[in-house]
Amino acid sequence: QVQLVESGGGLVQPGGSLRLSCAASGITFSVYNMRWYGQAPGKERELVAVISSTGSTNYADSVKGRFTISRDNAKNTVYLQLNSLKPEDTAVYYCNARSINAPAGGYWGQGTQVTVSS
Repeated sequence: QVQLVESGGGLVQPGGSLRLSCAASGITFSVYNMRWYGQAPGKERELVAVISSTGSTNYADSVKGRFTISRDNAKNTVYLQLNSLKPEDTAVYYCNARSINAPAGGYWGQGTQVTVSS
């Protein structure tokens, strides 16, 4: 069975940092495009960052220069480093795995809560 398990969320003050992890199983991780989405209460789920199977990255304008996505294929894990956090970054962050060989929309994790508050 395909599983994506996020971890690393928590409560931090503005300006603080967190490192989110997403561990994948049941897929050939190295060929997947990996994404992080964020969903604030009452809002649509929005794409935050992407890393391709070749390691190229893209970011939402709102997080560019503050967040970094990376992957470790040996550990079947994708990371999101969140720096200089702002209250508007508060959201549930979800990991998503996509491939041309996977069902449309890919696979999703359960999410991890990030709360930025003083």
